[in-house]
Amino acid sequence: MRIKRTGLIVLGMLITFSLLQAQSWKGLGRLKGVVVDQDGQPIEGVKVKLYSARGQSGFEVTTDANGEWFANYIRGGGWDIDFEKTGYMPEKLSTNIPEITKNPPIRIQLQKVEGPLLSDEVKAELSEGNKLFEEKNYEVAIAAYQDILVKNPDLTIVNLNIGNCYFELQKYDLAEEAYKKVLEKDPKNAEAMLLIGNCYSNRGDNDKAMEWYGQIEFEKIRDQMVLFNIGSKFHGQSKFDEALKYYRQAVEIQPDFTDAIYQLGLTHLAMSSYKEAIGVFEEYLKYDPDSERAGQVKGFIEFLKTKI
Repeated sequence: MRIKRTGLIVLGMLITFSLLQAQSWKGLGRLKGVVVDQDGQPIEGVKVKLYSARGQSGFEVTTDANGEWFANYIRGGGWDIDFEKTGYMPEKLSTNIPEITKNPPIRIQLQKVEGPLLSDEVKAELSEGNKLFEEKNYEVAIAAYQDILVKNPDLTIVNLNIGNCYFELQKYDLAEEAYKKVLEKDPKNAEAMLLIGNCYSNRGDNDKAMEWYGQIEFEKIRDQMVLFNIGSKFHGQSKFDEALKYYRQAVEIQPDFTDAIYQLGLTHLAMSSYKEAIGVFEEYLKYDPDSERAGQVKGFIEFLKTKI
């Protein structure tokens, strides 16, 4: 009887340990995000796989009808997050999540794949290429992406990934060439147009860069990062009226987009629109009251009040 009793105790301990290990990603942190397509429209049913490096475990959630997903009561530290849905190119990111402070939402854009659906093998190869990119192993990542294209020539959207590698290597001519291959099949791809504009900008040809940015129809841009980046280009050229338009639209799409709110305030400040700047900076503090930049924003507000 004693032997059986001991066996039950050991079994109970193993079950308890297994349960604890399975829950080792648990903590006090909260994270949320949204997944959209290349037109900025939400994608429902995306599998979001989260894995905690410290906890050596993870879990999976799915985006709702608004493309939103939520991960509550997670531990701090490094997390790997994969985004997958049939008919779209998978994406992967690695991020560090504070457990106490508020984490900004994560916005991911998935590129729709035209033609045959992605096989599990192709998904695995894309994930490996994305991992190499995250590790800044750009040359090897390029080879991995090119190998995918050799075996799957219809997946022209992979050229975006190749272009991004060349861009990080500051080989802007090759990056532009890769991005233009995307436009051959999808002439209205706003991301490819934006990235080509960035290539010209980084080569110091701002006029040509703005030509490419200008090809993106403003009303159809529903990705706040595209809007933010174009607004920043206009801001850098002191074209503040144009910058305002893009920053405002970015904030309208994502009201807690603190980078865009901050730049919107700076643009009003540059235009000597002091009351408008105060209002924008006060809105910023609703979303980010305690950071180092929040201290700077509070200083702006105090200074601007002396100007009115």
